[in-house]
Amino acid sequence: MQEVVGQSMSGDLANRLEQLLPNGRGVWIPIDHGLSGYPEEGLDRMDSVIDSIITGGADAIVCQKGVLSHQYSRTGWNGFVCHVSASTVHGGTKSQFKVKVASAKEAYSRGATGVSGQINLGDENEPSMLRDMGQLTAEAHETSMPVLGMVYPRGPNLTILPNDITGGVAHAARVAYELGCHVVKVPWTGNAESFRKVCQAVPIPVLISGGPMNSDFSETLEIVKYAVSAGGAGVCMGRQVFGSKNPAECIRALRKIVHEK
Repeated sequence: MQEVVGQSMSGDLANRLEQLLPNGRGVWIPIDHGLSGYPEEGLDRMDSVIDSIITGGADAIVCQKGVLSHQYSRTGWNGFVCHVSASTVHGGTKSQFKVKVASAKEAYSRGATGVSGQINLGDENEPSMLRDMGQLTAEAHETSMPVLGMVYPRGPNLTILPNDITGGVAHAARVAYELGCHVVKVPWTGNAESFRKVCQAVPIPVLISGGPMNSDFSETLEIVKYAVSAGGAGVCMGRQVFGSKNPAECIRALRKIVHEK
């Protein structure tokens, strides 16, 4: 299991990290998808979904700042992580170009315990996303807030080295770590051997994404078991949870794998 590291970590930062990642592990549920494209199954009943996610025992909910303000005011829950990256399906050739739409200070003022940013490696606009993530981690450092880096190797310019069995995922994790993130979200690599290489690449917790809706959640749980056995720290999984009929039940099943092993 990966550990949260940092010799100069402040008390506030350490406490917030422990809150979101108890014992270095986490079940995080991102619900930021409604900005990118809508309708999105589950997000049309946001209040009840949020309540179910909290009841189920999620460690964090990742959302955009408008949702954050409403839900923090409504629930008073302290596990919100503000996602500050945005793009929509209407962006044409720039639909994967994530731009920074909030600061760490603003996120904190809206009720966030942590912040999150995204980079799509290999995109034409990758340099701008790298710059934005660097700015976000600098802001978060000043406010002692944990940073999640969502880094995906998916753009047309992606270059996979011949000796990289992870398909660029280990590099994605390394990008988040070297830019100052405290936890990273990456896609599953397909097997435990390659995912172990991803976890070995960084000294920060590695969470796996859930991908598109899967008709059989039990298959997803098997993947999570493999990921945790290979050194993964948990999940940052959206559609397969908030789009389900019973998000709380999904989260309880995930917790049994992530926290009870």
